[in-house]
Amino acid sequence: MHDYVYPSIFFSYFLFFILLAGAVFFCVRSIKDGYWGRDGEEVKYRMLKDDDQEQNQ
Repeated sequence: MHDYVYPSIFFSYFLFFILLAGAVFFCVRSIKDGYWGRDGEEVKYRMLKDDDQEQNQ
């Protein structure tokens, strides 16, 4: 009799670890790039200001 439960459990833990590591990596990278700071949405407002200037011309 073979027990096939352990490979699926190890695979699921490995998959959860990969997904968690990816989420932590991108969160740390976004903090380092300044997306969570006070000026994080400055790019959006600059883009909207540029659109308004183009429409007024």
